[in-house]
Amino acid sequence: MFKVEAVVVGAGVIGLAIARALALRGVQVLLLEKEGVIGSGTSSRNSEVIHAGLYYKPESLKALLCVRGRRMLYRYCDERRVPHRKCGKLVVATDPSEDAYLDHLLQRAEKNGVEEIELIGAARLKSLEPHIRGTSALLSRCSGIVDSHALMLSYQADAEAAGATIVLRTPVLAATIVGRTIQLRTGGSESAELEADLVVNAAGLDAWDFSACLSGLDRATIPPKFLAKGNYFTLTGATAPFRHLVYPVPEPGGLGIHLTLDLAGQARFGPDVEWVDRIDYAVDPDRGRRFYAAIRRYWPDLSDGALVPAYSGIRPKTAATGQCDFVIQGPGDTGHRGYIALYGIESPGLTASLAIGERVAQLAGIS
Repeated sequence: MFKVEAVVVGAGVIGLAIARALALRGVQVLLLEKEGVIGSGTSSRNSEVIHAGLYYKPESLKALLCVRGRRMLYRYCDERRVPHRKCGKLVVATDPSEDAYLDHLLQRAEKNGVEEIELIGAARLKSLEPHIRGTSALLSRCSGIVDSHALMLSYQADAEAAGATIVLRTPVLAATIVGRTIQLRTGGSESAELEADLVVNAAGLDAWDFSACLSGLDRATIPPKFLAKGNYFTLTGATAPFRHLVYPVPEPGGLGIHLTLDLAGQARFGPDVEWVDRIDYAVDPDRGRRFYAAIRRYWPDLSDGALVPAYSGIRPKTAATGQCDFVIQGPGDTGHRGYIALYGIESPGLTASLAIGERVAQLAGIS
C-alpha cells in the first residue's frame, strides 16, 4: 500500500487550487482525476466571469471567499500573465419596479466589502452601453472575465512545481476510514491502494458520490444534492456591440440570462435554470425562444435567428430554493481528522478558487 500525506479528489479549478495551496505549504500531495484531462466538468462549462461579490448574503462563505478570492485572482493573473480583463459589469433594471432591487443589491455589496460600485441612471447607462435599455443600473467596475483553462493550467504548473503529483484517468473505486488515516482503492489502467493522512473531496458534481462510498463516514454529514442545468447560446455574426458584462435582475436559482463576453469579444448568453436529475450536457435549441424574450428586455434590438446553441453546464447545489451557500466541511464537520469535503461549489467558485484553497489548508491545520 502506497502512503501519501494528502490526496485531493477532483482536478477541476477547485481541486487544482487546493492541491496548489497544500503543495506550496510543503505537503506531499496526490491529485486524482477520473477524466483524461483537468477541468472537464463544471470548471470548463461556465461564464468565465470574475465576480465582484454583489449578490451573496453578508458573512456567508460565498461572500467572504468571493471578495477575497477575486482580489487574490487579479493579482495572480497579473503576476502569472493569465489572460483576463477587468471589463466591468452592469446589473440592469428594465422596469421601475426593479429599481428598488438595485438599491438592495448596492447595500449588500457594500456590506460584503465590494469596491468600485455605484448606482447609475438611464442616461448614464445609455452613455456606457447605447444598445442597452434600462431604467437604472448597478455598475461594478471590478467585475471581469478570465481564461479559465489557462488559469487551471497555471494552477497545475504551480502545484507540480511544488512537488504535487497529478494523475488522470484514475477514479477512486472505494475508500475506508481506518483509525487516523483513510485508505483508497483506485481504478484506471494501473489500479493502486493508497493510505493518506488527509483526503480532500473536491470532486464537484461527484462529491456526494465520493462521500457516500467512504466507509465509516456518518451519512448525516452529507448534505442534499440538487442539479441546476444552465444552457448557453452564442451570438452569431458581427462582434457584439458591448463593452461590459450585462446582467438582468436575478431569477430563482441563478443570476438570470445574462450577456457575457469572452476575451476575443464574442458574446454569449446564459445560463438559464433547468432543474435536472441527471448529467446531460445537450442543449435543446427550443430553449432559445425563452432566451430571446429575456434578452430583449434589456437589448431590444436582438435580431431573430441571431442565437445558436453553444454549451451547457451543471451547477451542484445543496438546496433547490433560495440562495444556497458553499458547504466546506472541515474535520469538525465530517467527524474525522483527515477528511475535508466540499459540496455545492458553484458560482462564484472560479473567482473564489484561490481563497478556497487557502481555507482548506487552514481547516487541515496547515499554515
